[in-house]
Amino acid sequence: MTSIAMIEAAAERLKGQARVTPLLSSPFLDEIAGRRLLVKAECLQHTGSFKFRGGWSAVSTLPEEARRRGVIAYSSGNHAQGVAAAAKAHGAPAVIVMPADAPQLKIQNTRDLGADVVLYDRAGGESREAVGAEHAQERGLTLIKPYDDPLVIAGQGTAGLEIAEQAAAEGVTKADVLVNCGGGGLSSGIALALETRAPGLRVRPVEPEGFDDVTRSLADGDIRSNTRISGSICDAILTPEPGQITFPILRRLCGPGIVISEEEAMRAMALAFLRLKIVLEPGGAASLAAALFHADDIKGDAVIAVATGGNVDAKLFEEALARYA
Repeated sequence: MTSIAMIEAAAERLKGQARVTPLLSSPFLDEIAGRRLLVKAECLQHTGSFKFRGGWSAVSTLPEEARRRGVIAYSSGNHAQGVAAAAKAHGAPAVIVMPADAPQLKIQNTRDLGADVVLYDRAGGESREAVGAEHAQERGLTLIKPYDDPLVIAGQGTAGLEIAEQAAAEGVTKADVLVNCGGGGLSSGIALALETRAPGLRVRPVEPEGFDDVTRSLADGDIRSNTRISGSICDAILTPEPGQITFPILRRLCGPGIVISEEEAMRAMALAFLRLKIVLEPGGAASLAAALFHADDIKGDAVIAVATGGNVDAKLFEEALARYA
């Protein structure tokens, strides 16, 4: 089980490797949110997403023999790139199983990082786990799961250590921390870090409509699944259900989830570019959308939104700007 000690150890391994991403603000966004709004810009992390943290955390602990054989991961794109980049830096071969309907930018980026990309039919119900297990067995590869892995959670939790320090420097010691949530790796990692380093900061998972498994699971006290596994522009945070490892952490430490619409995500993308000069993908903008357009669900004078990824296709980004800029 991931602990604060594991998160601190991951932070040591990530020193000089991961970027310490900034906490950004804009008076224009404060006005919309109705309170002070700070944005943790993980879209500026290596590979364009926080997933680099977890990928490096897991790959950096592998024994030399396991590194030589290589690693395998399944992902719609951000975990894929994080693991691929970490594996390349450690001289380890990487096989990444990706849905054929994933954004082409993410598929190409993963290939450009040196990974062998294997596509599967997500829309047709093909199992990424089964595809991954077959390749892992054939080649003796080490599986690095996208969220339900203690070392991955520890790596993601390093963002929480930074949030605790940066928020304190801004004089913010009590606030909701809105985190885009798929399987819960980032949300649980940040929650564990804040529990010790900044107990006045509470994680609130954010999900898109139709894929609110974590929100429903927290409300019911048990794991609930989505009826669909694809079909949203917020592809980065689509998972069937919370993880077996992550959910107990979320249930113990997180506040209620917040559900946003695709339109709100697109509006948040445009505002992030106009007011913060950062590029967000829809799933990476969900937390900002919650802070801006769901103010009634948030209490307190300040809120922190973790902007998790910026790997967006140019056409979709241009559409967001054309509609909402």
